[in-house]
Amino acid sequence: MKGKPVAEQEVGKLLINETVGYAETNVCRRKVLLNYFGEKYTQEKCGNCDNCLHPKKSFDGQEEIVTMLEVVKAVKEKFQGDHIINILTGKVENAVKLHRHDQLEEFGTGDEHDVKFWTAIIRQSLLNGFLSKEIETYGTLKITDKGKAFMKKPFKVDIVEDADYSNTESDTDDDFAGAGGSGAAADPELFASLKDLRKKLAKQRNVPPFVVFQDPSLEEMAINYPITMDELKNITGVGAGKAAKFGKPFLDLIKKYVEENEIERPLDFVIKSVVNKSVLKVYMIQNIDRKISLTDMARSKGMTLGELLGEIESIVSSGTKLDISYYINEVIDEERQKEVFDYFKTAESDSAEFALLELGEDDYSLDDIRLMRIKFMSELGN
Repeated sequence: MKGKPVAEQEVGKLLINETVGYAETNVCRRKVLLNYFGEKYTQEKCGNCDNCLHPKKSFDGQEEIVTMLEVVKAVKEKFQGDHIINILTGKVENAVKLHRHDQLEEFGTGDEHDVKFWTAIIRQSLLNGFLSKEIETYGTLKITDKGKAFMKKPFKVDIVEDADYSNTESDTDDDFAGAGGSGAAADPELFASLKDLRKKLAKQRNVPPFVVFQDPSLEEMAINYPITMDELKNITGVGAGKAAKFGKPFLDLIKKYVEENEIERPLDFVIKSVVNKSVLKVYMIQNIDRKISLTDMARSKGMTLGELLGEIESIVSSGTKLDISYYINEVIDEERQKEVFDYFKTAESDSAEFALLELGEDDYSLDDIRLMRIKFMSELGN
């Protein structure tokens, strides 16, 4: 629900990307698996997996690793891999422009290589211990002590070239494939039907479609085929409130689709977990009810305001109504509140970054936009 995906969406996306990375990598699979669970495999190869038995070409990647680490350092280790790659390849993406990272000296220093190449560099830098990935902040890359030492005194590092699947035939619809980053795993026909239903309900209620359910939620429905309320509540971005308000027609559609197409549904849903999520959620709801300043709440939890807003966005996107007007009234005047609220009424996207670019960076901060989007989603969607 935010320009930067809400907490549950980010965790889901991170897990999907990890799975894709494991499937596509040509590094020893045992080494990759042990690294994922925090263990180190001291041998270079296990000699038993497909990648070890059929090794691919490799090259000395020390220069490229240093180039990538310099970008991570330049953005103060506060961003995820896709953002780092956009800077390396010189892509003026909205988040890059918003943070003025297109003005960095490092911008475009890796534009001779493509996204897939730099994805492999980051993945194998993680395996070699030059980088660490902060799960609590949904994949933020940090330079380890080993990485810092490597930057000062680089040495030869064999990088395995990732396989190129770009020419592989696919029946996946282009529009669907871009919806949530994992289109190939879902059912494009069901996804299209869910989008049509969402559009219809949104028109009936006179709200933007994303107020009903966001694309990542519909995409996950098209993967897991939920047919009961309990199953629907396990979908990213769908809580009890959201399920009760909008869920029945979607469940009816999915159930009919499953029966007509004789779909074998997954028996188990992935259980989404964020460390201390339930405790933090209760804390936030209680303190917002008490009208405690969001700034004070963030400070007491050792969080930035942006991180706190991310957690609140996750709560609201799942269907819980929160009234943060008391805080908004302190930091945003009434006229500007109305302007942002009116913007989201007609917006095609719920992206905070798009809204900021449209409304003007001189008049608003990203936090201003996110605060008003929370108010908008809570009042109209919940």
